[in-house]
Amino acid sequence: MEAHKLVKMANEIAAFFHAEPDQAVAIEGVASHLKRFWDPRMRRELVRWMDEHDGEGLTELAAAAIKTNRDRLLPAKNGG
Repeated sequence: MEAHKLVKMANEIAAFFHAEPDQAVAIEGVASHLKRFWDPRMRRELVRWMDEHDGEGLTELAAAAIKTNRDRLLPAKNGG
């Protein structure tokens, strides 16, 4: 999937959690959604985008969720 589409989708997820007054809860909500509902290839591409483009185009909340949960979002070495 094209990275720009993944960025847009991640921002939409973050927009849902933006109203959460507790920033830590919002970050966890975004990361949990990505982990539970996104294919490992999508998460890998989003993390790659974060690494290579310094999160360009991501909202502050989406970027924080990815940075904080980077290892958790990446698929396990065995592909899971």
